Amino acid sequence: MSKSLTILGGVAVAGVLAAGGWFASQHSEASLITAAQAQEATADKTVQTLPDVLLGQEDAPITIIEYSSFTCPHCADWHTEEFPTLKKDYIDTGKVKFIQREVYFDKFGLWAGLIAQCGGDPKYYAISNMLFNKQRDWIGDGKQQTISDNLHKIGLQAGLTNDQVTNCMNDEKRAEELVATFQKNATADKVDATPTFIINGTKYSNMAWPDMKKILDDDLAKAAQ
Repeated sequence: MSKSLTILGGVAVAGVLAAGGWFASQHSEASLITAAQAQEATADKTVQTLPDVLLGQEDAPITIIEYSSFTCPHCADWHTEEFPTLKKDYIDTGKVKFIQREVYFDKFGLWAGLIAQCGGDPKYYAISNMLFNKQRDWIGDGKQQTISDNLHKIGLQAGLTNDQVTNCMNDEKRAEELVATFQKNATADKVDATPTFIINGTKYSNMAWPDMKKILDDDLAKAAQ
């Protein structure tokens, strides 16, 4: 089952990162991003969008784009159950290049995105996998203090320093860029649920591995003709 795309109304980032840091130290509720805060930040100024992070070989015959949210349980299920096989049999063998595009349903998904991006492209997919594999653990009781503390721990477990994690989680500019990138891509591809897959230009909703494998194998056969 997919999660319907009820997007962060406008995950507004203006005013989200209060002076002194909205994630560091106190993690006070007043300074944390709310579900109603982001479009006003991008409406009044030009915000740079970010390039995709590619996993796999650039010249692979198949491109898979996955739209997913770090707080979507079905996305976590797919990443823990199906993605390892996709990576081993198709990405690592040069058959598929994979691109993950983040979707933000809530402030916690955006926080997780800031953590995933914190180590740059080389660490992105490793941290992303940690976030999906440990989703239930870092969400915990659902309280923002718990979640912010747990995301900080994941950053440290990924090899980032305490200062790196704190700085990333207080990076208003990057938060605005993540939101702008999400809005641009999801709108262009008419994404209305997660996970959504675009395989060589064709859009698919969430599916079981045998169904995806058949699509990939059919496309590979066509490419070999």
